[in-house]
Amino acid sequence: MNDWFITLIFLWSVLFMGLLTIGGFFMFRKFLKRMPKQDGKSELDWQEYYIKKALPLWNDEAKHLLNELVSPVPELFRQVAKERIAGRISKIALDENAKTITLDHILRGYIIATPKRDHPFMKKKLNQMNIDYAPYEDYFKYADDEKKKFSIFEHSEIVNKEKQS
Repeated sequence: MNDWFITLIFLWSVLFMGLLTIGGFFMFRKFLKRMPKQDGKSELDWQEYYIKKALPLWNDEAKHLLNELVSPVPELFRQVAKERIAGRISKIALDENAKTITLDHILRGYIIATPKRDHPFMKKKLNQMNIDYAPYEDYFKYADDEKKKFSIFEHSEIVNKEKQS
């Protein structure tokens, strides 16, 4: 009985430490996104700013499409993914002085805000919805990438620099 109890305590300790490590990792990532950049605002501050500013541009059809596009994301992370993608879409629409959010804005923002590791799932979802993403192939290189640490909100500036050179 004593050996069994010690084994149970050991397994519980390993499980507990593993869960704490995983939770700490995600909390640390959220902390880093809340850290102010050179302009005094964090990535999440900019995301909230663009969403609030572009809220009148979102119609019911655009909201429904965004909800459909993020449906493959696990429920636990879906709201975070939706806000990240919506922030990127909103910035694109605001940069272009759009009157409403269109499919073009949604696709560009969706591609850029989706991490490169999730592109196969994203392409599968777009194919299921019969949406042709071929005209947007150039935007895949601007997608969020763990190796290139630039903000997804800097995309417009990066595109302009590439066009000038």
